[in-house]
Amino acid sequence: MGLSFAIPIDVVMNVYQQLRAKGSVVRGWLGVLIQDVTKELAESFRMGKPRGALVAEVLPNSSASKAGFRTGDVVIEFDGDPIDLSSDLPPMVGSTAVGKKTPVTIIRGGITRTLEVTIGELPPEEEIDLAATEKPGTTREKRLKLVLEDLSKEQRAKLNLDDHGVLVQEVEEGPAQKAGVLEGDVILQIDSKKVKDSKHLKELVAQIPEGKAVPVLIQRKGGPIFLALKISE
Repeated sequence: MGLSFAIPIDVVMNVYQQLRAKGSVVRGWLGVLIQDVTKELAESFRMGKPRGALVAEVLPNSSASKAGFRTGDVVIEFDGDPIDLSSDLPPMVGSTAVGKKTPVTIIRGGITRTLEVTIGELPPEEEIDLAATEKPGTTREKRLKLVLEDLSKEQRAKLNLDDHGVLVQEVEEGPAQKAGVLEGDVILQIDSKKVKDSKHLKELVAQIPEGKAVPVLIQRKGGPIFLALKISE
């Protein structure tokens, strides 16, 4: 096809040295989801011109979170090197040694400031996906593939629930989806046991044998419905 691909020599040497010293490759990780800064966004963030990497989300318990990064920050410099496009940032972070304290220049509210971040180790992809989807106040139930939220006192009062029930925030492909659980459902019982909160739900789910169908009572649009839940072997 007449096509060829080149890898920067510094990337090759970094990988080679890590493989030779450790037998594996470790990549640096900041813990942010980023996007390009358009002309319109640059204007809205009081920037003179579009540049840098706009932080769309700061993942919980990440290096960026611990360093004080916020959603809406625009990264314009990493360890002394300018960031023109958002695509400039990931390779810079990835090639930085894990544990290194690195200055990162950002624009926040039109003001330029520098944060010092300790670079973390890039976790497995599934852990990154988990962190990105799990919001404050929510819990992921891995076995059922659900994202759950504990009900507030106001929500319980509105739903006429005294001391039990967990709200389903997100349903992924898995046992709960096959059983018919939908976003917005409130799980009341699992295998005839009242579900007190998301932590209790996890404990109950852990006790369900693989291949056995158990009844799950949910509340949907004010009415109770039983579903049959089975966790495949």
